[in-house]
Amino acid sequence: MVDLGLSSPPDTTELIKDGTEASFMADVIEASRETPIIVDFWAPWCGPCKTIGPILEDAVKAAKGAVRMVKVNVDQAKVLAGQLQIQSIPTVYAFIAGQPADGFQGAVPASQIKEFVQRVIAAGGGGDAKDALADAVTKAEELLAQGATVDAAQLFARVLSQQPNHAGAYAGLIRAHIAMHDLDQAEAILNGVPEEISEAAEIESIYAQLNLAKKARNVAPVDDLKARLDTDPNDHQARYDLAQALFAKGEGEQAVEQLLEIYRRDQRWNDGAAKAELLTIFEALKPNDPVVLNGRRKLSSMIFA
Repeated sequence: MVDLGLSSPPDTTELIKDGTEASFMADVIEASRETPIIVDFWAPWCGPCKTIGPILEDAVKAAKGAVRMVKVNVDQAKVLAGQLQIQSIPTVYAFIAGQPADGFQGAVPASQIKEFVQRVIAAGGGGDAKDALADAVTKAEELLAQGATVDAAQLFARVLSQQPNHAGAYAGLIRAHIAMHDLDQAEAILNGVPEEISEAAEIESIYAQLNLAKKARNVAPVDDLKARLDTDPNDHQARYDLAQALFAKGEGEQAVEQLLEIYRRDQRWNDGAAKAELLTIFEALKPNDPVVLNGRRKLSSMIFA
């Protein structure tokens, strides 16, 4: 297994603590010089506090140490609340480098709370962990391109253990299982993608890739299909199946060429199946992939010839 190179995330009990007036300087001001600190000013009798608090805690835990949280009961910290001009609760402040940097008051939607936490992390320069994650995803992609699918899958999974909503890592993990021909597991992972990233470009392209892989599962071997074409170059079904088989083997350029050849010979064959399959392949690949760019150019020249 490839080592991600990230330190283990802190225990969640270390991420959230109760603060007091006496500990505020150490727990918040000084601690925020190392890690952004979110302070939740609350009281036991405050109804909205009981809703906001748990959502904040979950978002902080999900950040895996990129931000920490201190909870201050204003009934027990009236002098501090006065100094910070806390006039209503819940009030939430973020401290970075010893200074208040962001905040909000009152009940806000969960989505805004999560955005607030991510904003605080970014403002605090949580770049080291992000850089490590980006490097890990790049390395996993390299392993996948080299055919080391198991190592790639393990590394993508490790990234997700650090950042559960990393769309690139999710997409990579699914592609690794597709490459291993474990389509059932690939589909299960795809179905479990968090809603927050379900419409990310990386995830949307996976649907096309999985669809192509499922169709390729039932086609004949490449050599058999090539033999059929040697006998009859106008066997469009054989050429279509060959394209699917080639794409499943990672030979996207050859797959596109076979589909373009069908389109050149008979644009209307099987209700335009060759063009539809080309568009599916283009959707499955990155927009700037040379296979996509060249394929689209050739297809356009045929359409407008």
